[in-house]
Amino acid sequence: MSGCGVLPSLSTVDLGSRYSSLSCLQCYPIDLLKSDKACVGSIDKGGKKPVLAHAIAGKAGTPRTPRTPPPALDVFAVAAPGFAPLIAAECVALGLTPREVTPAGVALDLTLRELFTLNCWTRLASRVLVRLASFEARDFATLEKAAARVAWGRVVPPGASVRLRVTCKKSRLYHSDAVAERVGRGIVGAVTGVRVVERARDDEDDDEHEVPTQLIVVRFEHDRCTISADSSGPLLHRRGWRLAVAKAPLRETLAAGMLAALPWHGDVPLVDPFCGSGTIGIEAALRARDIAPGLSRSYALEQWPDAPVAAYAAVRDAARARVKPRVGVPIVLRDRDAGAIEAARANAARAGVLDDLMFEQGALSDTDLALVGDRGVLLTNPPYGQRVSGGADLRGLYARLGDVLRAGGRGWRLAMLVPPDRALAGQLRLQLETALRTANGGLPVELLATVAPRAR
Repeated sequence: MSGCGVLPSLSTVDLGSRYSSLSCLQCYPIDLLKSDKACVGSIDKGGKKPVLAHAIAGKAGTPRTPRTPPPALDVFAVAAPGFAPLIAAECVALGLTPREVTPAGVALDLTLRELFTLNCWTRLASRVLVRLASFEARDFATLEKAAARVAWGRVVPPGASVRLRVTCKKSRLYHSDAVAERVGRGIVGAVTGVRVVERARDDEDDDEHEVPTQLIVVRFEHDRCTISADSSGPLLHRRGWRLAVAKAPLRETLAAGMLAALPWHGDVPLVDPFCGSGTIGIEAALRARDIAPGLSRSYALEQWPDAPVAAYAAVRDAARARVKPRVGVPIVLRDRDAGAIEAARANAARAGVLDDLMFEQGALSDTDLALVGDRGVLLTNPPYGQRVSGGADLRGLYARLGDVLRAGGRGWRLAMLVPPDRALAGQLRLQLETALRTANGGLPVELLATVAPRAR
């Protein structure tokens, strides 16, 4: 075979009987053999090996049909009020391109692997939904026919339990129970052994179930029905480590949103003088060490039919490889309540960041920022209204908070989550700007922050 430009220089004598089963061809890349079909066809120019020549030429000349990639999933990351721009930036940092950003969330086109990546890494989204169908329906017959055509087998395995959450706004089909009944028939008729166990509650925090269930979200608005499958399972603020709680616990996603809105990247110390169960400090440590927030929990999409389990495992392995060994700056959690400090320690241990945090029990007035460093961020969720104070006058507490910040020096910045009423915030006697407007426990709140110190 001398004279073939691509294949190695061999003679038919060198090949011998090794080609009788074509085993030798496995030594060469198929693309190489395909590109050199003319070469292998010239092997029989001398008429000595006709069978060999035809076999090799056939092997080389049969192109492999490329696999058609599966269609992209229509994905929607659900956002708390004010969080959508932060989630969009988070997606871009993960290498995922948002298709549309609305106040309700972020739309993307993703593969299953990318969908798992988003669930594993998002610190801010409440849930991640996959849209299965969208159609107009002004009567129940149309709804029932359309529901029967949905590709339920993509997200509901045989024998699964399903919950339906239905909302109807400004539509002729306004009876949510009747809508749920028709959609439920479509699921039961399409997938063997499925049970529709119950209607989901209207509030999002309805994922306390002994048996895992697949949540299906049905939304009617202006006669258009959108059907989506939840890919997350329990709400994404459930990282798995916050079992001990103090008064007025802060959701993990909200704490992460406060850090993202400032933003805080782990380059300066952080102090929380009202740490409660430690959520802000723990989320800060996870962020600083680049620990994926959902690394240790499971997701609904892992139970979907034909789930690429190996790809999901690879995402987790890659996330573990990114974890930094330590936080590079002090993170100090303080509270006057001993029970809160105990809860914060227990949660930090479960999150794997206990050694990255400093815990101090003491009053706000005893907080000395200068001992922590000459610059940093005091980030906190202080008492307000009836939340923790029991109606006590909090003006003196906020005045002391301002004093603590000023005593720390010009390099310190304050950021706090409070209601829009500026009466208490005015007690700080500091210039404040709004970094984020959102909600906490159904109440409107905003993250107020002092102007960031100038870089030296």
